[in-house]
Amino acid sequence: MKFMKILMASAAAIGAMSVGASAENSGPVRIGVLTDVSGQFSHESGDGAITAVKMAVEDFGGKVLDRPLEVVVADHQNKPEVAVATAREWYESQGVTMINNLINSGIALAVTQVAKDEDKIAIVNGSGSSRLTNDGCTPNSIHYSYDTYALANGTASQLISQGMKNWFFLTADYAFGHALEADATQIVKADGGEVSGSVRYPIETSDHSAFMLQAQASPAQVVALAGSGTTFVNAVKSASEFGLGASGKTVAGLLVWDTDVHSLGLDTAQGMILTNAFYWDRDDETRAFAKRFQERVGRPPHMGDAGDYSSTIHYLKAVQSAGTTDTQQVMAKMRETPVNDFFAKNGKIREDGRMVHDMYVYQVKTPAESAGEWDILKLVTTIPGDKAFRPLSESQCPLVK
Repeated sequence: MKFMKILMASAAAIGAMSVGASAENSGPVRIGVLTDVSGQFSHESGDGAITAVKMAVEDFGGKVLDRPLEVVVADHQNKPEVAVATAREWYESQGVTMINNLINSGIALAVTQVAKDEDKIAIVNGSGSSRLTNDGCTPNSIHYSYDTYALANGTASQLISQGMKNWFFLTADYAFGHALEADATQIVKADGGEVSGSVRYPIETSDHSAFMLQAQASPAQVVALAGSGTTFVNAVKSASEFGLGASGKTVAGLLVWDTDVHSLGLDTAQGMILTNAFYWDRDDETRAFAKRFQERVGRPPHMGDAGDYSSTIHYLKAVQSAGTTDTQQVMAKMRETPVNDFFAKNGKIREDGRMVHDMYVYQVKTPAESAGEWDILKLVTTIPGDKAFRPLSESQCPLVK
């Protein structure tokens, strides 16, 4: 009798598992957008990231594997503890299989580890720290749009080729700023340049005067701003007010979003050299996507928005091809399938999680060169993907064999 009770209990458990599995396989596939909705990075993520992912879901047909697609959204408030708790809840109890955007490098580094722990997928488009595919790499995460190495590589190499070899860094004091300064310093020195000094400033500061005086007093030809969002915009305005450009120094932005240039205005930003993964006016394909995006958001897409869309489509194609949402099967499909769309041609996801694609060095137009409100950049040079990103030979990622 005892044996029969155990057998019946086992059969009931197996039956319950089968019903649960059936429900799971027929229920919605949920994609999460974990982003900064209202904080200092919201112009580089926020509504643009949410809209881009929703557009990708709509363009894919609203379902995959005959299951409806749903997009869930949360504001991480630039607090790692909020981001980690949200990601864990989404993965464990909300049926989320992939989280996208993840602006703020400290948050991205934390959430990619949650994805690894939960055996789910995280795709980073908002954040830039190259640690995400270096010592912080995971088998469950992809760094898609850009990173600090590629940004520094493009901008530093271009300016050093013009003879500007002496550098000074004004660095925002957080994970992204530190990574950007470290990568840029490595590239400047490798290209025969030197660093005269650096100063780190709190990201919430509104008074940059002490930091600008140190930059002004340095012998540097280039004052490089390592920061993002409102932090970067305020620093550029301070540099202009202190006359760094007028004194003969070149102000270089190591991460410059299109929205930053628009906020600054061409009078202030003109002539700045920057590196980017995407520009809305690059070709007919980018212009077609930009037209659709701008109708919904009120501005053209930048590289984060374009990456959010492209990576979501790439993920959904991999799910469809794999015939499952199983993480490792989908990751394998994403790695073996090239990315060919308006964002990238022949893009490839490496074993360290880096999506390798061409990067572009641009110069901000003068007011006289601009034909419209968002006509802000002109192409200087294209950097092939295999030259833009950190080579695997220098990688500290344990997944690289």
